[in-house]
Amino acid sequence: MSPVIFTPDNEPYLGRTLLLHFDQMIVSCMEQNAQTAKNSHNIKLTDSQKMACQVIPQAISIALSIRELIRQGYLFGAYVLVRSLVERAMILFYLYHFPEEIVHWNNGWKQGEAPGLSAMIDRISKNSADAPKTRASDMLKGMNSLLHAKPDSGYYNLVSLDDSRVGFAASKILNRPELCDELCADVVPTLAMIYGMMPAYFQTNEPNKRKKH
Repeated sequence: MSPVIFTPDNEPYLGRTLLLHFDQMIVSCMEQNAQTAKNSHNIKLTDSQKMACQVIPQAISIALSIRELIRQGYLFGAYVLVRSLVERAMILFYLYHFPEEIVHWNNGWKQGEAPGLSAMIDRISKNSADAPKTRASDMLKGMNSLLHAKPDSGYYNLVSLDDSRVGFAASKILNRPELCDELCADVVPTLAMIYGMMPAYFQTNEPNKRKKH
């Protein structure tokens, strides 16, 4: 019988290399956030920094939620949260590269006025030399399938049953290490982006006075 609640000593995917990298990235982000928060208390914040003060902690909180869901074997639920994490990372990255767009944030980041996730990725990919040249539609395909319950989202909660058949899990998924690895592989670089955005926004009191691409 599997325990009802897993702990760090007996969690089902303990020892996976990418999960270790996830843990290390969380620790780094938490440490960087603590320093960033401290620094933000001693300066007059720009509009961009005010946005970052909200979005960065939200992103870290989502990452911690994903990590706890992995610990308890809820891989499907963890994967559903990835898009929310990616969206926050991309908002930070986008508004850093296009600081004039902060007006849309100040106006509520309204649908139809502010760029959606796909539009942000495409513009960054097109205009930023240090961004991967990836089409948003390719990058977001799996995330959107999960979010909108498309047929191919079934891959993310498919499990083997005891009688050699397969089914769709309604609870914990304890026997899919490859899915855990895929999940961590999506989360780790996103957390790395968030980690890098903290000093980018707060290394000076005017983070957006930089060369535009």
